[in-house]
Amino acid sequence: MNPKNQINIRKHGIDFNDVSDIFQHPILSQRDPRTDYDEERWVSIGWIKLLVGVVVYTERRGDVIRIISARKATKQEAKYYVESIEN
Repeated sequence: MNPKNQINIRKHGIDFNDVSDIFQHPILSQRDPRTDYDEERWVSIGWIKLLVGVVVYTERRGDVIRIISARKATKQEAKYYVESIEN
């Protein structure tokens, strides 16, 4: 298992192997505005299995997505997501 994935599981309880679920449902995405990285990073909120999650990722050539982190959404983020996709 990828060391970064192991860290994410310990820290957030989400396995990167489950994160692809988020792209099978409606998501809310925005460019990550926090820092100027050497790559364009995206933050998306959506369903991961049975919870609303937040995934930070970057897109690579050939439709490859590299997951940077994944976590459970906060109550406020989950509420915003659910209200947004219902409208």
